Amino acid sequence: MKQKAYAAAGVDIDLGNRVKATLPQLLASTHRREVLGKVGGFGGLFALDTKKYRQPVLVSSADGVGTKLKIAFAMDRHDTIGQDLVNHCVNDIAVLGAEPLFFLDYLGTGKLEPHVFTEILKGFAKACAENNCALIGGETAQMPGFYQPGEYDVSGTIVGVVEKARMLNGQKTVKAGDVVLGIASSGLHTNGYSLARKIFFEQLKLKPTSRVAELGNTIGDELLKVHVSYGPLVQRLLKRFHKPGAAVTGPLPIKALAHITGGGFIDNIPRVLPAKCDVVIRKGSWEMLPIFQMLAAKGGVPEGELYQVFNMGVGMVIIVAADKADSVLKAIQAEKHAAWVIGGVVKGTGKSRVE
Repeated sequence: MKQKAYAAAGVDIDLGNRVKATLPQLLASTHRREVLGKVGGFGGLFALDTKKYRQPVLVSSADGVGTKLKIAFAMDRHDTIGQDLVNHCVNDIAVLGAEPLFFLDYLGTGKLEPHVFTEILKGFAKACAENNCALIGGETAQMPGFYQPGEYDVSGTIVGVVEKARMLNGQKTVKAGDVVLGIASSGLHTNGYSLARKIFFEQLKLKPTSRVAELGNTIGDELLKVHVSYGPLVQRLLKRFHKPGAAVTGPLPIKALAHITGGGFIDNIPRVLPAKCDVVIRKGSWEMLPIFQMLAAKGGVPEGELYQVFNMGVGMVIIVAADKADSVLKAIQAEKHAAWVIGGVVKGTGKSRVE
C-alpha cells in the first residue's frame, strides 16, 4: 500500500489516531462525575457543581518541566515526566487553597513514538488520579524538523476551585512573629536542571548512567525522581485547621504557602508576603538531601545562588500562626511528609533571605 503524502512528509495521522484510540482506557482512572462527553472533542467539558460553594473562584496555572526532559531522553525513560508536570501544576494552585478539577496536556514531537506517548500519558493519568483531577483533553502535535530526533516537549494547564472567603492570601494575613515550616522535596523536582546538568555532566564528567556512591543511585535516576504533589496534603490540612463550612470569624492558622520552584527561596516566598514583612530562612534547620549536598560541595556555585536556583530539599513552605506551628507541623509529619520549622517572619520590606 502506497504511503500517504503527509506520512511521507513526517506526519502520520493514521498512526496518531491508532495511538490515541488507547486514551479512553488510559484516562478512565481520572474520571470525575462532573466530566461531560468524551476525550477527543474540540473542547473538554466539565460541569462545575456550584452548589458546593458560596462564591467559587476558579484558579488556573500552566507550566512545563524544563530541561528535566533532557534526562528523560538520555535515560529513555518517560513514565515520570507526566507525573512531574501534573504535580507541579497541582502545587501551583494548592498555594491558594484550591483543589484541582481538571487538567489539559500538550505534547509536541518530531516523530510520534507510540511507546513514548503511552508512557507519558500513563504518567499524566497516574498523577491526575492521585490528585483527584480529571484529564479531560489535550493536544499531540507531530512537527517533523522542529525537534531533534527522539525529543519532545510537554506542557500542561490545570484548573481548580477555591471558596473565595477561604482563599489563602498571605499579603493580607502574614505578620511578624509567624513561623515558617518547610516540607521535604524528593530532589530537584522540575527546576535548576540546566545548572545541575552543567555541574554533573560537564564539570564532573558523569554520565546519566553513572552510579554515585553518595546518592546510592545513578545520577540519571536521582534526577528523574518525581516532583512531589502537596495538593492532597494541603487539602487535608485546610479541612483540619480551617474547618470548611464554619463561618470565617478571624485569622486562620495557615496564612500562606509558597511552592519552591524556579527562583528558590529568594524569589518564591516574597510572592505571598505583605510589603512590610520579610522571611528569614535558617540554613541547616532541615535535612538536606545528598544530591543538594553534592551540588553545594562540588558545583562551585556561590551558596547564595544555590538557594535561588534549587529547592535545596524543601518543596513547599507554609507560613503559620506561631501558636499553631507545632500542631500543623505534627499534622504534616503524621501524613508521612518530612517537615521542619525552617524560619520565621520579621518586619521588613517583602523579601526573603537565607541566613
